[in-house]
Amino acid sequence: MPTRILLLSDIHANFPALAAIDRQLDASAFDLILNCGDATVFAPFPNETLDWLRSKRAVSILGNTDRKVLELLRGKTFAKPKKPDKRIMYTWTAEQLTPENRAYLAALPGRKILEPEGRRAGIFHGSPADDDEFLFQDTPARRFRELAQTAACDIVFCGHSHTPFHKVSEGVHFINPGSAGRMFDGSPHASCAVVGLWPDRLHVAFHRFPYPVEQVIAGLRAHGLPPIYEEMYRTGRKLN
Repeated sequence: MPTRILLLSDIHANFPALAAIDRQLDASAFDLILNCGDATVFAPFPNETLDWLRSKRAVSILGNTDRKVLELLRGKTFAKPKKPDKRIMYTWTAEQLTPENRAYLAALPGRKILEPEGRRAGIFHGSPADDDEFLFQDTPARRFRELAQTAACDIVFCGHSHTPFHKVSEGVHFINPGSAGRMFDGSPHASCAVVGLWPDRLHVAFHRFPYPVEQVIAGLRAHGLPPIYEEMYRTGRKLN
């Protein structure tokens, strides 16, 4: 039997979307749940999201939004993002986190290496070279070759670009599940991937699931958060 992996990334505090994935796929049935970062910021359910990851014993790393929240929690100020709407979402998230979730976030690594089925698998947010690098399906082949030659991994799990893809370069598999909580392709449906892993092969299936977007809208309104995010979640578009 293969090792079955539920691959997540960029949940962005959208617990209704995460719960929809769980209902559809039954997260408890997987051998591993991997989260490639950005669990927090932009939707109004950061604690519910982190509670879920903790309860499921997901293997998680930090993304760029998570790192920024940690900076705020440590008393630092930040120059970016400059847009007021984004700054509100970061500061509000940092203020909302429970002590347990602050400690959980602070303990997460920036990247992680696992060896399921004897395969060396790296969990990264952006890329093995740069945590903030965006990788897409149409990223030039030469860039994937460069990363494959230096990653020291058989499999690269990554996120950040909110774009699902599976590419193979120099024998290295690059897999991005898309964004569980904030897709930008015109559909708000949650995105994730299921990976079946054997010692000598793997299989990737991408999934998109609808979720009650109005729960996110209601949460944004209840906390007086910027209304531009209502439109972003309704349309599945990045607007700021």
